[in-house]
Amino acid sequence: MISEYYYETSDTVVTKKKSNEKIEKGLKRLLIIAVIILACELIWLFGVSPFIPFSSVEVHEFPGLTRRQILSIASINDNSSYFSTNVNVLKEKLSANILVESAVVIKRFPDKLSIFLNPRQAAAVTLANINSRQVMIYIDRQGVFYKIENGDLREKNNIPVISGIENAQLNMRLPSALVPLVENLGKISVSSPELLSAISEIRIERKAWDGYDLVLFPVHSGIRVRVENNLTEDTLRYMLLMLNVFGTDDKRPQEIDFRSGIGSYKIEELSDE
Repeated sequence: MISEYYYETSDTVVTKKKSNEKIEKGLKRLLIIAVIILACELIWLFGVSPFIPFSSVEVHEFPGLTRRQILSIASINDNSSYFSTNVNVLKEKLSANILVESAVVIKRFPDKLSIFLNPRQAAAVTLANINSRQVMIYIDRQGVFYKIENGDLREKNNIPVISGIENAQLNMRLPSALVPLVENLGKISVSSPELLSAISEIRIERKAWDGYDLVLFPVHSGIRVRVENNLTEDTLRYMLLMLNVFGTDDKRPQEIDFRSGIGSYKIEELSDE
């Protein structure tokens, strides 16, 4: 009985051992298959997909620059892929366009591309004679002359006209000393556009030695206003308040000088002759 029980136990052990070996072989096969599948996926993901043309190209266009033009400037075509596209080169190409203030280019692995462009915003316009025609050139907050229109004032709205700029041309820049002027005009156009709509023209006059004066021409007054090259919202409010004091009085000055911070003027007496 003991021997018989022993043989039965041995057979059971052998059977279990064979069963375990089969399970181990099955697990090894599954593991090998999983490793092969994972390797294929990694090869596809990192070795093949990045070389396949973009499946999605997101472009944020704006008036004056269409999607097709943006892709052409960036040299993005049907064959462009993740690995063939250099983000920094794209940004340089797009930022070099006169209408673009800044560009953001984002690649998303493995096959997506996004292009975001910030257009230049007009802070002022100036009139210039180009090819025997009078045209309007828009100036942005960085002092860049970036767009020409043939006398079309639709975009002007409350954008002030700046005069006194010599040889204004597309793609030129204001002198660095005048950049704060257009920066302030841009801020005022957002915070208090009604103040800018009260001015028909801002004339730039170079000082005898150094720097610039600004001569403002109000819309509803024949009195010029001279200020330093630091035009602010407070200056404009003070200017309009002082102009209202004169109203339509015949005895009024031709010009008010605000360069000292306090409005000063001189009234010429009319001759009896």
